[in-house]
Amino acid sequence: MRIAEIRELPVRLEGDVANAVVSFAEHDVSLVAVVSDVVRDGRPVSGIAFNSIGRFAQSGIIHQRLAPRVLAADPSTLVDDAGLLDPSRVAAVAMRNEKPGGHGDRAGAVAALELACWDLRAKLRGEPAYATIAHDFGRTPSSSMSVYAAGGYYFADDSTARLRAELLSYAQLGFSAFKMKIGGAAIDEDCRRIEAALGVAGGGANLAVDANARYDASTALRAGESLRPYDLRWYEEPVDPLDFGALRRLIDAYDAPVATGENLFSAADVRNLVAFGGMRAHDVFQMDAGLSYGLTEYARMLDVLEEHGYDRLNAFPHGGHLINLHIGIGLNLGGCEVYPHVFAPFGGFSSACRLENGVAVPSDAPGFGLEEKRELRAPIAAVTA
Repeated sequence: MRIAEIRELPVRLEGDVANAVVSFAEHDVSLVAVVSDVVRDGRPVSGIAFNSIGRFAQSGIIHQRLAPRVLAADPSTLVDDAGLLDPSRVAAVAMRNEKPGGHGDRAGAVAALELACWDLRAKLRGEPAYATIAHDFGRTPSSSMSVYAAGGYYFADDSTARLRAELLSYAQLGFSAFKMKIGGAAIDEDCRRIEAALGVAGGGANLAVDANARYDASTALRAGESLRPYDLRWYEEPVDPLDFGALRRLIDAYDAPVATGENLFSAADVRNLVAFGGMRAHDVFQMDAGLSYGLTEYARMLDVLEEHGYDRLNAFPHGGHLINLHIGIGLNLGGCEVYPHVFAPFGGFSSACRLENGVAVPSDAPGFGLEEKRELRAPIAAVTA
């Protein structure tokens, strides 16, 4: 087989929410289609994926640099010994003539392309992506995945009543654990919001908070002191993601779990995190394949964690969508987040997924099953037309 076309479509996120640092009102996502020369049911088989929610589309990088390199390559260099598209080889070709480090938006652009190749590989094998991922990485897929509902953003008319209603709606969908934002208000106000959320969550073990790297070291420590009595599931991204010294200072003073890693884009970044960040056995790692060159590099990140004695059950990918559900199940991770009511059309799962008591099971549709997500059907139709 060969790749006939690589297409990309920037798709605007719906809604006007904000965390402690950014508003998502102008954010978009790169939806990528890798179109093969294999025809089934009268149409070319296409792999579909996207970068990650909460950043921006990488149209220029994909159209001007990555896609031309892949399309110009000898097709035989992009497939495995069985003649099936090899996502790791595609990513390597896409990265030709790129300097190491300085990841930025390039990491998300390569990820969108590489993940679309995983979708295509699974479709050509006629199986869900989690099965392909497990097979190719020598694992047995999990039967289900623990998930939590992420929300609790700041709105212009924000109120604790609105936050409580939002989390109640997630509980009605079948979620039993939740995550909310902090850092966008004074610590005392955020504590009132946390107390309202705990009224739904039923206890700190079911509620995580995310500061989105808003705090400097001293403010993160003060916030940690305020959070300590709640015994929360975790305290996420308290400081700049690359300030490992500040992270270590917080961890040394804060006994409960801390989560980070969403904004680390390479295995080398993760090696620095575990060497200098002070992460402990009960802390949480949130690296996201959609931000970090794709699944191939993400698997290298997991290797780094395990080399340093950490358990992959403490890996909970950022993202809140179907792609990471399949990755989590295929690689036997601890769980992942879900965006049930924010970041449409990408956030959340399809109606074909089963969700009960905080546990999700994807459908057996070939690939990531993105076509089963009603909100994505029109963008997918546009990028594959």
